[in-house]
Amino acid sequence: MSAWVLPDHIADVLPSEARHIEELRRSLLDTARGYGYELVMPPLIEHIESLLTGTGEALDLHTFKLVDQLSGRTLGLRADSTPQVARIDAHLLNRQGVARLSYCGPVVHTRIDRPLASREPLQFGAEIYGHAGLEADLEVIELARACLLAAGVGPLLLDLADVRVIDAVLAPVALPAARVADIHAALTAKDVPALQQLAVGLPESVGRDLALLPGFFGDASVLQRARAQLTPSPALHAALDSLDWLCRHVTGMDVSVDLADLRGYAYYTGMRFSLFARSGAVADLVRGGRYDEVGAVFGRKRPAVGFSLDLKELVAAVQPRPLVAAIRAPWGMDAGLREAVARLRAEGHTVVCALPGHDHQVDEFHCDRELVPDAARTGSWTVRQL
Repeated sequence: MSAWVLPDHIADVLPSEARHIEELRRSLLDTARGYGYELVMPPLIEHIESLLTGTGEALDLHTFKLVDQLSGRTLGLRADSTPQVARIDAHLLNRQGVARLSYCGPVVHTRIDRPLASREPLQFGAEIYGHAGLEADLEVIELARACLLAAGVGPLLLDLADVRVIDAVLAPVALPAARVADIHAALTAKDVPALQQLAVGLPESVGRDLALLPGFFGDASVLQRARAQLTPSPALHAALDSLDWLCRHVTGMDVSVDLADLRGYAYYTGMRFSLFARSGAVADLVRGGRYDEVGAVFGRKRPAVGFSLDLKELVAAVQPRPLVAAIRAPWGMDAGLREAVARLRAEGHTVVCALPGHDHQVDEFHCDRELVPDAARTGSWTVRQL
């Protein structure tokens, strides 16, 4: 095996894609700033307790671990930025009111959760802390939509779910965490036979509701069917009411509901959503939801809702950007030439100087002009269209 082969699902980013990713990063951060979100930059590496506290096995299995040579403590490479942002909100900002925070940086995963995924996503996200109302849920969804539209993705499909639905179904029974996890996995796969097997020994109403849940997907009418067929409870109706409110207030997107959707990290406590491109793509581009418990372990249990996306996945879903227009110039020590090149660059133009004996080789610039001596003025240089 070549020494230069990278690990599985780890890849270099070459000029064309790198420029596009960077332009998307700037666009998304500007979009979040336009909504009043403040940028934070958590570290890539932290003590493992801080990274995993409150997230359980959901992130533990995805997190690379190593030993700190200074302290001897176990460190982790972050697999998700949300716990870090919750720590910042709880311990560093310590605000009493609403905090809107955004971030963008690499995360590292020990494994992939979908085919062809990267184990080194470039994660962009935005989160609201301090407001428990549906207004924050709607704002986060609207910001996620605005980010995808700014990236050139559209039209969009919003898929909604709420983990409180399954919590309400299982509320009458006390089950070990491992069995609950198995039920969640079977629901995600819509595996009705597995659900029936997992329901053995449970009250008849619970087993019946579990078997019904995978069938509750489609448009907003799913919510009315769920009200009519699932065992009623205040918790169930609160979740369905929230989803109904969001369905009625979301604009600019088609909306679907899937009450069995439990993909993603297990720290979600309420509404969950995904955004898809209507172009037929199977994978969701954005995942988000409400996770009110994520800050409790840091001493401040604050309502929290947000979303994240992988810029590397996003760049593959949008049209390539046009090449950057550039000016080709000769290399030389002539004072007039060097002054002209410096002036053009100061004005914002890209100037590519061909080094002696070489033609320039670039993938990202289209040299549609060249810098040539001005025939009318000795010692001066002028730009000519090619």
